[in-house]
Amino acid sequence: MNFAILHVGDPKEAYWISAFEEYKKRMAGRLTDISVKPARIADESSPAQIAAALEKEADSIEAALKSNGLDGAGTKKVALCIKGRQYDSRDFAALLQGWAGSGSGGAVFIIGSSFGLSDRIKSRCERISFSKMTFPHQLARIIAAEQIYRADCILSNKRYHK
Repeated sequence: MNFAILHVGDPKEAYWISAFEEYKKRMAGRLTDISVKPARIADESSPAQIAAALEKEADSIEAALKSNGLDGAGTKKVALCIKGRQYDSRDFAALLQGWAGSGSGGAVFIIGSSFGLSDRIKSRCERISFSKMTFPHQLARIIAAEQIYRADCILSNKRYHK
């Protein structure tokens, strides 16, 4: 099964890039990284301005899904958000295995900007949370890659997972 992580904004620091690239390498071509440009949102923006910016990001996310062939029914779409369902690593691996067994062509994990994702995107997706805590989206991208790799190891009986 192939995976993509679609995120709003690019990490600038080398350590975020390096950590993600390590898991991407371990996935041997089965993990794609897709970035969309964030909308400008000032810290003192009103709720309406934030909602408008999230809708603009939603347009970019939908365009990226389409241009990367990830908008079809055969691709599982997963919004990473704090109100999503939590899994332990073995249950997450079983979830991915179930998707593969149901004929899913792959899965795309979507990470929003610091203000999250629009309801329009979340309504199209299964929702998963890797923790009750909030993480910077650059770190969430690495956690997602690591958990996908860990699940792959569990399903392949590789030694990584303990």
